[in-house]
Amino acid sequence: MGVTDCHVHISPLEEMRAESRALLGVRAPELSNAVADPEEFLGILDRAGVERAVLINYLSPKVIGFTERANRFSAEYARADPERLIPTGGIEPDHSEPKREITRMVREMGIRAIKLHPPHQLFYPNDYLAGRPFPRLREIYSTAEELAVPVIFHTGTSVFPRARNRFGEPLCIDDVAVDFPDLVIVLAHAGRPLWMEQATFLARRFPNVWLELSGIPPTRLLSYLPRLPEFASKALFGTDWPGPGVKDLGANFDAFRALGLPRDVQRAILEENPKKVFRTA
Repeated sequence: MGVTDCHVHISPLEEMRAESRALLGVRAPELSNAVADPEEFLGILDRAGVERAVLINYLSPKVIGFTERANRFSAEYARADPERLIPTGGIEPDHSEPKREITRMVREMGIRAIKLHPPHQLFYPNDYLAGRPFPRLREIYSTAEELAVPVIFHTGTSVFPRARNRFGEPLCIDDVAVDFPDLVIVLAHAGRPLWMEQATFLARRFPNVWLELSGIPPTRLLSYLPRLPEFASKALFGTDWPGPGVKDLGANFDAFRALGLPRDVQRAILEENPKKVFRTA
């Protein structure tokens, strides 16, 4: 025990568009039962030997279907075991009062990380710069920085209908890391499959940028990131369960361990680093 899965999608399924639900790579009864009952999901974690899970939720009414109800769902679900379940929430890049909303999410609802999904929310992370269309992103980042709440960015491509993958290029986050040096940034999926080098560069350049490895088949992880042991101190592991191709949460951890990485590397990625990024309740 002591292991954290840094990327699990436990979300309100009824909000998802039908074509998006169809892509989920897990048996429908298992997922439906886990979403309906936190004890069912905690049992899945127990069988996989996982202590904690980061519950990824974000807003994407136009592409996936998620509305602000996803934030309430995430917060309420995690109350079943706040020590093991870490709720994330989302906000639209053009929200009219982002400081007020994020503060409410964190202090009243108990949200412990903010997830932004550029390919599903249709924006570039640096769209707060002069002349760009989403100046309120600056307030989103500064509020998260002030409240010491990590911001998780989806980086890399998405196969879901209506997603626009040009927004997933990690290098745009370079501006965010420069302008908000105390903001904890997590690069979900490490830019896979097109921009792994960009994501790695950012994690190695900035002290508060972390490389999160979910959505990459563990058997191919060292093909994508052959130097992973060198920057294990900046890496986090997640399964992306029940995303496309992730049929079993525990099997993903088994495949990661089967890579034969040194024990200190495994311990850093699976146990130590997540507790630095995602605080307990």
